Amino acid sequence: MPNRASTPASPSVCAPAPASPAVGARRPGALAGPLPVLAAAVLWGTTGTAGSLAPAGAPAAAIGCAGLVLGGLLLLLSDRTAHSLPRTCTPRERRLLLLGALAVAGYPLTFYPAVARTGVAVATVIALGSAPVLTGLLAWLTGGPRPTARWACATATAVLGCALLVLGPRLGGGATPTDLAGVLLAALAGLSYAAYSLVGGRLIARGHPSAGVMGAMFGAAAVLVLPVLLIGDPHWLAAPRGLLVVLHLGVVTTFLAYRLFGRGLRHTSAQTATALTLAEPAVAAVLGVTALGERLPAASWSGLAVLTLALAVLTAPLPRRR
Repeated sequence: MPNRASTPASPSVCAPAPASPAVGARRPGALAGPLPVLAAAVLWGTTGTAGSLAPAGAPAAAIGCAGLVLGGLLLLLSDRTAHSLPRTCTPRERRLLLLGALAVAGYPLTFYPAVARTGVAVATVIALGSAPVLTGLLAWLTGGPRPTARWACATATAVLGCALLVLGPRLGGGATPTDLAGVLLAALAGLSYAAYSLVGGRLIARGHPSAGVMGAMFGAAAVLVLPVLLIGDPHWLAAPRGLLVVLHLGVVTTFLAYRLFGRGLRHTSAQTATALTLAEPAVAAVLGVTALGERLPAASWSGLAVLTLALAVLTAPLPRRR
């Protein structure tokens, strides 16, 4: 699940379209979908600050997997439809659920090693910047709607703003060697994020409750990554700081954030949702300045302004056609 510092598709999945309201039914608000997605991105943006408080020596991948295990189990156990969904859905939908769980589990297993190889800034830009582009392309290639010009322009602008924001502190220094393996792992993390966003949106568009879809996918992913957590040294979990960090990652940035993200997918396409989550590094940067005393150069502040403008374009309601 996407986040800035310690981390907010498949060939058979197409992008979900917002469900058409029935005749006489009450239309959802224009921002009913974007607002929950943005709220989820705000919660994901707190991950970096929380991760910096973990005990020294705690592996980054273990921290992320611990948060996924706790949050995934909470999502699974807190909703009854998550238990029954694998039994009541069709065989095709069951395969989609399995694919979504594999994608959820794949994100921390690819992103954290990418951070170790390339650093937080480069891994964040590649993973979060590639996710909305991959989501739009995969949705189009698998029979979904063609990306609109508005989405393409706003997404490209948001990716540019994200790159300036995160890479701003590195622009003034000397060039550092690029680790190709780390770049590939970060791109795979972006693909994983695009995958479970598309799978979740597709199942929600078919009428399944968003909480049940997220609970089934993340509950299965929690079981998949549990061996990774147990293989390492789990003693850091016994420390009060370690326990508090895992509680924050599991309850706030996984359980609550993905409840909001799933609700947003009910009225927002997966392409737009993944683009909106580019707000996460902006929140993380602001928290770094206000809570951790970090300083941002002018390029980063310019990127923050560009990113804010692009997100405003994505969330603005479209004019109604006559």
